[in-house]
Formats: sequence, C-alpha cells, structure tokens
Amino acid sequence: MPDTPVKTHEFKAEVSAVLSLVTNSLYTNREIFLRELVSNASDAAEKLRFEALSNDALYEGDSELTIRVAVDSDAGTVTISDNGIGMSRQEVGETIGTIASSGTRKFLESLSGDKARDSQLIGQFGVGFYSAFIVADRVTLTTRRAGMNADEGVRWESTGEGSYTIENVDRAARGTEIVLHLREDEKEFLDDWRLRSIISKFSDHIAIPVQMLKAPEPPEEGEEPQPATEWEQVNKGTALWMRNKSDVTEEEYHEFYKNTCHDFENPLTWAHNRVEGTNEYSSLLFVPSRAPFDMWDREQKHGVKLYVRRVFIMDEADKLMPHYLRFVKGVVDSDDLPLNVSREILQHDKKIDSIRSANVKRVLGLLEKMARDDAEQYQKFWGEFGNVLKEGPAEDFGNREKIGGLLRFATTRSEGDAQNVSLDQYIERMTEKQEKIYYITADTLSAARNSPHLEVFKKKDIEVLLLTDRVDEWLVSHFTDYKGKHLQSVAKGELDLGELEDQEDKEKVEKATEEHKHLIERVKTALGDSVKEVRVSSRLTESPACLVVGDYDMSQNLARVLKQLGQDAPMPTPIIEINLDHPLLNRMDAETDEDKFGELARLVFDQALLAEGGQLEDPAGFVHRLNRLMLDMSS
Repeated sequence: MPDTPVKTHEFKAEVSAVLSLVTNSLYTNREIFLRELVSNASDAAEKLRFEALSNDALYEGDSELTIRVAVDSDAGTVTISDNGIGMSRQEVGETIGTIASSGTRKFLESLSGDKARDSQLIGQFGVGFYSAFIVADRVTLTTRRAGMNADEGVRWESTGEGSYTIENVDRAARGTEIVLHLREDEKEFLDDWRLRSIISKFSDHIAIPVQMLKAPEPPEEGEEPQPATEWEQVNKGTALWMRNKSDVTEEEYHEFYKNTCHDFENPLTWAHNRVEGTNEYSSLLFVPSRAPFDMWDREQKHGVKLYVRRVFIMDEADKLMPHYLRFVKGVVDSDDLPLNVSREILQHDKKIDSIRSANVKRVLGLLEKMARDDAEQYQKFWGEFGNVLKEGPAEDFGNREKIGGLLRFATTRSEGDAQNVSLDQYIERMTEKQEKIYYITADTLSAARNSPHLEVFKKKDIEVLLLTDRVDEWLVSHFTDYKGKHLQSVAKGELDLGELEDQEDKEKVEKATEEHKHLIERVKTALGDSVKEVRVSSRLTESPACLVVGDYDMSQNLARVLKQLGQDAPMPTPIIEINLDHPLLNRMDAETDEDKFGELARLVFDQALLAEGGQLEDPAGFVHRLNRLMLDMSS
C-alpha cells in the first residue's frame, strides 16, 4: 500500500460546539456512552445484513455478525468493535468528521440551557458517537468497509478539542473498532461487571449478539493465571417484539424504546401485537413523550422500522404509517414480504396496505384509551402532537370520525389558552335547539376571543370553538361535520342560527334594511371595490361593523396564512355588516358632507379589518383620518 500521510482537520464550528457540550457533561448519565456505541454497532451489522441480500460477497466468508466489548485495564481503554458494514474514508469524513452538520445545527438551535432537557435531545440528532468523549480524553476509530481491499482501511483519531486526524491503514477485517482512552476519573468503566450491567440494562434487546470475554477458571495453586480467551454473549439478543407481550416488563419496553428510537424519555404509551393468518407480522408501536425536532421538516422522512423475518430492511418505512401519525415510532416485522423489498414495492403491495390500516387502528385506539382513562396524560400528548393529528381528517377520510373524537379545542367557555374541549363535550353542552358546531379562526387566541363576530353568540350563550393554529384552516376545509353536526364558521355567509334566532330579531333586521337603504348605498359608494356588499348585521351587539366572506369564499384568515407561507393567495373581497344601533352609524347617517362621510366609512371598514387581525393597506391614511376625526370632535 502506498504511504498516505496523516492529515489533520479542524472540526466545523457547530461540531466543536456539540463537542464542548458533550465533554462538559451534557449527558446527565455517563454510562449512556456504551448504549450509544453499541446501538451504532448494531446499526452497522444490520446494514451489512441488508446489503448482503443482493451481494453475498460482502460477508467475506463470515456471516456471523457480532459486537464485542473489551477492557484493557493496563492501557486504561474500553474497545467496542463490530464486523458490520464498516466505512470508507469518504464515509468517515462525511459522518464522523462533520456529525451530519445540518442536524447538528438544528440540535444547537433547539438547546434550552437546561442540561437535563438538552441531554434528552442529543440522541435524536445523529451525534451519539460523540458521547464517547463523556468518558474518554482520546478516541481512536479504525474501520474498513465490507467489500473493499485490506489496504483501504481508515483510522480516525481525536481528543475532542477542535481537530481530528485521518489516515489510511491496513485492516484485514471488515467493520469498525472504537478505542476509548478513558480519563483518569472514569476508570470505573474498566470494571467488567460494570460494563456487563450497562449492556444488560440498555442493550438486552439488540438483535446482534453483544459479547465480552468470559472470566477464566481460577488457577490451581502454584499455577499462573491464564488470560481470558473465550467470548460469551452478554445480552439476550432476542427481538423484543417477537416475545409474548405478557413476558415483557414495562421497564423492558421503556429501555427498548429508548435504545431503538434514540430517545431519553419514556414513551407515553405503546401497542404490541402479533397478527397471524393470511398476513403474518408483529408490530411494536410507541407514542413518544416529546415531539422530534424535525417533525415539521417537509424533506425529513418519518415512519417505523421495517423488518422481514427479523432482518432489518429500512428505517422510516413511511408506507406503514400515514403522514399525520408520523410521530409514531417502533418496528413492524413481516413474515410474508420478500427480503429484497424496496420502497417502490411497498407502494403497491396489498399486504402493506393491510398492515398500515391495522397500524392506524391500533394507534387511534391507543389515543382513545389515553383520552378516556388519563386526561392529564392526553393533554401532554395533545400539546406535543395535536397540530399533527389535525392533518388527519384531510388525509384519512375513513377514520375522520375517530380522529374528530380525539381533537381538542379552546372555546369561549374554556379558561386560559389550553385546548382541552372535545367535540363530544361541545355537543353535550349545546343549547337547546342548537343544530351546528360554531367556530372562528384567527391568528391569536386573544383576537378570536374578542372578535366582533362572537357578540351575538355571547348574548345567546352559544359556545364557539376558537381555532388559532395555522393547520386549523386546513382542518375545517376538510372536516365539515361530526356526528351529524355541521361545523359552521361564524365569519362566513349570512348568520343562520336556525331555531335559535328570534323571529322578532329577524324582522327587525329586515325592517332596518328597508328603512336604511340610503345609508347602505352611501356606505357602498364610499367603500367602492373594497367590499362586495353592505348589509345590516344580526351578529353585532357592541361593535359598529364586522367583515364576513361568502359561504364558499376563502376566509380572510386562511388568505393571510397562505401569504405568510409565501403562496400567492389574493385576499377575498369581504362583505361589511353594519350595526345600525351603534352611535357611530347614527353619526354617519346624520353626516351631510360626503367627504367626511367617506372618511367615517373608511374608518369603520379599517377598524373592522383590524379586529379581524388583518393588515391595513394604508396605515398612515388610517392615522390621518383618525386624527382629523378626533380634531373635529374637539372643536
């Protein structure tokens, strides 16, 4: 092999920042380093097994996959090695040298300063390898990718203080070896029993055998002690999802979840099932306690892990779970799919459709049980994942009623900003003769609560849902009824309260419309194309005016949301409804100067637009008109 010089590279700035956090005990539990490195080794073994399905030569004559943990007390080192897929020099540079910098940057942006919470984030961002620096002041990694020549091995080394070295070396065996040179104050991890207990605690369910040297028999009197030479398996090495769920403890589920899903918190709940018959498979699905940092990243794939007959096939098999349940983690292991199954095949496989449908049913059932039996726990779930679940009715029409029962909202009767009212609770509290579920959309909860559209509803004590999340507009455009009750926006179309509306009030509006035709025409002339129509309001009791749109028009709030997202969404031309009982309308009606009338009409329109959370086209003009009006009043 030609000599290749040792090259030194500086870590990127964001990588150095992560290293600084890690080496300053970001992890509150130091023993986590072994869990992370064993988990990485398991992933490497699984990747080899998968790639070897189409290229058996990658096994290089040895298909028995193992992970080994060894201690050298004299040298003060712990070594974790595997005979998995290994890495090429380019892969070492891309994955070890940069720590997937885009994820690292998001990790740094997510930090709160709370070490306990921040330590729970690190495993989600692909930086688990650097947990080695919690206990080591120097880390040496030697690797060779399966299928490459022996002279294409790579050695990477760093003290974690800003730079690393990389060079080519001879390495006969495929796979990766990581040597941790322990700090003086971390020598406790040289204890064989200590390491075995950590592996048993965190990595019992790794499907690849994790081995350590078996302690030799004590020497006979007068004989020299013999070094350990026999390897023995330390973990159980049985896929937990294949065990009978009655034999699995809650603690085992928790540890499996944390290890498999790179989380540091226990899951909220889980479902473990074995299905037999024409389509045989096992599934173990978890609902996390906290939303992942990339849940709203459109380019990020989500989904559960897919195995076929205990062989790992792919991460993030998105065809096994709909997008609105992308927060669900876990594994599905099929007995019936081909081992060489690909994402393209998954798209057209009826067995996958069957598994997906069953997965959805189980997850929704889990959430229904949680909502029914533990409202506090469900509120925690809703705070993390409610906005994702709101995508469900548009994506999954067949389950829209089930999803509807899981939705939670703030309402005009709820306190604070908590979304804790279900549609079933709303229906139970509906006033006599109420036929519809009323809602309002707005940018903020304050804007929704104080909207003039709610005045008549407050007067009649009719509860209204307050929808203030961006996704709510998407939700109500696809979720139009629940248990026979139509969802009706209070800001669309003419107000129709059905039997809740007094005949006397109806006749009053009709009479006022006829008597004030001239005022209505003057307002329309003054506002011109800014409004589609002017009409007398039956919604208002305190405000002079409000803006509404037609039944089938895009709402003003949706248009604003789309504009904020950079989409070309023209604002709908609104209808202005005026309150003829308001003193300002009486003042306008008495105004004989058409210029002043026009200014008053424009002020009323701008006020109504602001009350909607809208943005004025001419804020300076609004201020000038308001100032002139105030000066006129004082003179």
